[in-house]
Amino acid sequence: MKADSVGLLMRKRLFIGLLAISLLFLILLFAGAWWLVSYRGLTINKIILALITAAAAFLLLMLLTGLVAMVWSLWRARTIPPLHNIMLSATNILFPLAVAIGKGLGLGEDRIKNSFINVSNHLVRGRNYPRPLNRIMILAPHCLQWVHCPHKITIDVGNCRECGRCPVSTLLRLARRYDVQLKVVTGGTSARKAVKDVKPEAVVAIACERDLTSGIQDIAGLPVIGVVNERPEGPCFNTRVDYAKVEEAIQFFIKGGLK
Repeated sequence: MKADSVGLLMRKRLFIGLLAISLLFLILLFAGAWWLVSYRGLTINKIILALITAAAAFLLLMLLTGLVAMVWSLWRARTIPPLHNIMLSATNILFPLAVAIGKGLGLGEDRIKNSFINVSNHLVRGRNYPRPLNRIMILAPHCLQWVHCPHKITIDVGNCRECGRCPVSTLLRLARRYDVQLKVVTGGTSARKAVKDVKPEAVVAIACERDLTSGIQDIAGLPVIGVVNERPEGPCFNTRVDYAKVEEAIQFFIKGGLK
């Protein structure tokens, strides 16, 4: 038993070490801040404080610009192409804080993340693409598959017998109609692997609010339209999807977005 305990501790030493380094970093950060404030009369401290203030002001200005541009874009249903990346950066930087504040105000996490997905979709749809996007991937969760189905489709979606008991058969027909890839994944790790292997130009992602939110942030820079799944029998169990939304997203990318 003692040997097992030692082995368990050794296997966890990486995380424990990282925690210790993180604590040391925070101590040094607070000590440095205290030194700067206590001896701010020194020339070097004045320079450092000026640089920190300038960097903070630049970051706040960028976030404010991104937020104002986003509100204008949503209000006018038009995009501002030069500010697109700033809007995305502001969204991703402020998102964790927005979730924490929303939860503190009693708002449901799924409701907040659903709103994030809608904003993200709007920003993607507001872009002008130089040409039609041909390499499109539909990324679907395995919970769409009928729970009693004996066929493994996460390895090869071609194993689906298209019996019609679940949405996968309809998604396969959509994929064939528009000549796009369909991948059924078990979670975030397999989703990232699918994106890395296929290297699509755009993704139509189907998932719950939590997985969609993390997925959109994981593959930032790649156009993603998220479609929240429907869960009539509860999460991760015989879920459904609005096919019209999936098809409309595919058509949007094929047409090259707005012109």
